[in-house]
Amino acid sequence: MSVPSPELVIFDCDGVLVDSERLTAEVSAEILATQGWAVTADEILELFTGCTDEFWRDEIEVRTGRRPDHTWDAEHGHRYERAFDERLTPVDGIVHALHLLEVPWCVASNGSHAKVRANLGRTGLLPLFEGRIFSAEDVATGKPSPDLFLHAAATMGVDPVRCVVVEDSVPGVTAARAAGMRVLAYMGGDVAEDRLAGPSTTLFHDMRDLPGLLVD
Repeated sequence: MSVPSPELVIFDCDGVLVDSERLTAEVSAEILATQGWAVTADEILELFTGCTDEFWRDEIEVRTGRRPDHTWDAEHGHRYERAFDERLTPVDGIVHALHLLEVPWCVASNGSHAKVRANLGRTGLLPLFEGRIFSAEDVATGKPSPDLFLHAAATMGVDPVRCVVVEDSVPGVTAARAAGMRVLAYMGGDVAEDRLAGPSTTLFHDMRDLPGLLVD
């Protein structure tokens, strides 16, 4: 059975477009140590990669007894901002891949609109996604629910079966499969291959290979 030609590529943001996940985990580990939770950057990546901001806040509250809110952001937000301003870069090879794509693309992230726009802006990618940014804020339930990907496809006017999702997390891959979309699972981060492998999924390690993987 042939695979339908893609008419839309839906990208996750963190870890797929911008190289932010390790950076976020390192800063989070430093902050959480001061709140009584001795956790490593690797453990944070295992727990939170691909999850919603709400899940993150819930888990921090369980572990530390304090829920991250505007007070938390006032105390610690500048540490993330400084790290991102100084060190955030596009994922290696993504600019090359985008310039070679022959079908439309968009971004659908569990992060907030403000966060996605800020990170795309820091890395110079925002003009390439302007007007095509979707967030878990747009739907009732973020990944691993398929709602966000289905919303992005509907807004872009493309049948889900004609969409290809580029993801690097278990919640993201799970959501894409549930939406009936083909998945290209980018192995540039810290998630083990066996956690992302599965039906309708192709694993790859270099973003420069992405355009070729869209060919039937």
